[in-house]
Amino acid sequence: MKITSLAGPAGAAATNRRRVAAIVAAALAVVGLPAPSAARATAAQWHDVVVTGTDAEGAARAVRAAGGRVVTSLPVVRGVAAQLPQGSTLDPAWSVAPQREFTVAEAETPAGTTGTATVRQMVGLPAGGAEGRGVTVAVVDTGIADVPDLAGQLAGRVDLTGTGAGDGYGHGTFMAGLIAATGKASDGRYRGVAPGAKLIDVKVADADGRTDLTTVLRGLQWISDHRRDVQVVNLSLSSNSPLPYQIDPLTQALESLWHQGVMVVVPSGNDGPGTGSVTSPGNDPLLLTTGGLDAAGTAGRGDDVVGAWSGRGPTWQGDAKPDLVAAGGHVVSLRSPGSVVDTGNPQARVGDGYFRGSGTSMAAAVTSGVIADTLAVQPKLRPDAIKNLLVSTAYPSAGLSRASGGGAGGLDAARVLAAAPRWNAGQAQQQYDADTATVGRDAKRWADFSKALVDGDKPAADQAWKKLTPASRDWAARAWAQLDPAARAWAARAWAGSDFTARAWADSEWVARAWAARAWAARAWASDDWAARAWAGEEWAARAWAADDWAARAWAADRWNARAWAWLPSS
Repeated sequence: MKITSLAGPAGAAATNRRRVAAIVAAALAVVGLPAPSAARATAAQWHDVVVTGTDAEGAARAVRAAGGRVVTSLPVVRGVAAQLPQGSTLDPAWSVAPQREFTVAEAETPAGTTGTATVRQMVGLPAGGAEGRGVTVAVVDTGIADVPDLAGQLAGRVDLTGTGAGDGYGHGTFMAGLIAATGKASDGRYRGVAPGAKLIDVKVADADGRTDLTTVLRGLQWISDHRRDVQVVNLSLSSNSPLPYQIDPLTQALESLWHQGVMVVVPSGNDGPGTGSVTSPGNDPLLLTTGGLDAAGTAGRGDDVVGAWSGRGPTWQGDAKPDLVAAGGHVVSLRSPGSVVDTGNPQARVGDGYFRGSGTSMAAAVTSGVIADTLAVQPKLRPDAIKNLLVSTAYPSAGLSRASGGGAGGLDAARVLAAAPRWNAGQAQQQYDADTATVGRDAKRWADFSKALVDGDKPAADQAWKKLTPASRDWAARAWAQLDPAARAWAARAWAGSDFTARAWADSEWVARAWAARAWAARAWASDDWAARAWAGEEWAARAWAADDWAARAWAADRWNARAWAWLPSS
């Protein structure tokens, strides 16, 4: 899915901050809320918005106090969908995002066939198999049609559009087939990568491929409410949101699911091949972002290349994306007979029940299926560990370099499944345990250091830093490298001139070491368990380092907060 892009390619950090400032200011001005250099509108008019902050009930009270109407409670984003009268104001503690429409983007539908390999062969799975048993994947899309290959595969349907069951557009059915088709209509040839898994059809877009932010959030709220029944979310959507991922309600909702233990897979978008063409929500560094590779229709990997359409990083906020690439070019999956995609692209039909297409949506669905296979083998893996596992086992190829948009390389299902049973005892887990023990032994010194940071006492922070053991400082180096670039830039400015900043936090040598340790960081950085143990249960630290509201609570809020960084002047 895709909407018209409002965010441009990556550029200098200062340019990005000014651009975000202008976009966010314009967005807030539309609903008449305070924004930098924005005049308040006075016309009496209602505007649809999503208000987020500390909690849904508080957001509802703030909306009503401003004379607005609450439309839907959305605890998954700690907020509500609402209508606000133009000219109304909310306390700066609440972020307000205007409602926006999404339109599903048609995938490339090449004529004829290209090669003979199936998607299972492309990812290294045998032709037969019933992988994914016991795992449920939510397909948040245009619906899933009743076709022979999906008979008995659906565990439930949730229609947020009011249009009923089925798939009038054809996108969601294609994704569902890549994940869990049984191959019934092709004697097993075109079975999905997780035919033993179950699907939940979370329909958020109508037969014209249209949806909006609130509808998608309602779908994600349903998943949050039923998170014990859903292990993987496939959101083959590309919104091109102009908002930073830290305050975009869509990425907030997806991160919330992630922290609740639900694996989230998103595409890098189909706006490639330009630098900085990764689209939201694929720009969120926490989520697993999949780009698309074109296997040229073969099972061999020497000819694999990143699809020309696949979004490439870095993101406009400076993060390296995608995380890896998966089969997404010229793949065959299910038709939704009579749908918009089907009738508009008859040349892409393969037999009576199948269809050929290309795009990062397909790559995301393939990845979701492989994750279902992984959880069937090792159900205890959390999202951070799964992401680390897939990235660490990706295969290299000349056409899949990081510079060409290939991330860590190509998704290798066989290697993933071979490593999954012992992954918790693997090198990443050992590093995680060692780091936890190291920081725990230095708990008192870390407490002194964190207090100095919060108090804004640079000399005390310098002294506390020097008292930390070398192992603790090395851990901090690797952990801080995962912070958002804008946050790192702010820290460098805020602590400019201190010995602590010049020699520890902004030092290029530790940054280089940090990226080499990404396998550990991907698992440990967002871990609630890590926060609880490593920081001795401090309330500030547990919230601060969990990636959602660290900024607001950790960095001396009198000078800065989670929303202010976006429009800081360059310096």
